[in-house]
Amino acid sequence: MLLGVLFICLLCHQFALIQSAIYGMLVGTALLVCLKIKQPPNFKRPLNNIKMTFKEMIQSDKPVLVDFTATWCGPCKLMAPVLKEVKQAIGDTATIIKVDVDKNKQAASEYQVQSVPTLILFKNGQQLWRQSGVMQKTGLVGIIKKFT
Repeated sequence: MLLGVLFICLLCHQFALIQSAIYGMLVGTALLVCLKIKQPPNFKRPLNNIKMTFKEMIQSDKPVLVDFTATWCGPCKLMAPVLKEVKQAIGDTATIIKVDVDKNKQAASEYQVQSVPTLILFKNGQQLWRQSGVMQKTGLVGIIKKFT
């Protein structure tokens, strides 16, 4: 039986798997492989503690588009399919995350989000761009590509 623990690789920001082959009471050698770059990972924390803070997420060296949203917001619901199309267009060149302002009041307050949807683009923890309201796919893709 193979047992494994997932970690986040700091090199590529993807999951890394540590597997151990277990034969009864004997433990085989551990295999450390990042699932993306197929090399030993530079790992940070186990998957069971995977909840990254908002600050950790926006520290990425690739752009992170944050959609500050709310479940009760009609325009926010319109953004969902647009962001899905944007993700398909940009692939792994950027990350898109949603932050519910009702559940994450501290992040919304820190970035002075007063209306939803509000989109903020971060890279290395720095705010690069910001806009409130619904946007179209082409505009968002262009903005993200500008900062990749």
